[in-house]
Amino acid sequence: MKLSELARKPQLQKITIDDAEIIERFGEPLEFYTWDRQPMDVFIKMAAVDSSNYASVIGTVRTLVLDEQGKEILTDDAMLPTSVLMRVISKVVEGLGK
Repeated sequence: MKLSELARKPQLQKITIDDAEIIERFGEPLEFYTWDRQPMDVFIKMAAVDSSNYASVIGTVRTLVLDEQGKEILTDDAMLPTSVLMRVISKVVEGLGK
């Protein structure tokens, strides 16, 4: 197969967080979207991010956590509860590894 056959425009992909603690706390799964493939610069930023530097992690992840229209959810004015944010980050990083 030619590599060019795999290249295509990114598509929004729904991510669901549905562990027992989330269901108990919110009564339903939490959903967000991200691109099914990332530009090389974003991928490299995620690979190089210092996980002990919270601001660096959030700065990179915020561009990957989107609503169903592809707009960023995490902004200067809107943040998630820390326990939810940690699960979101985990799901995003897990998706990048696939």
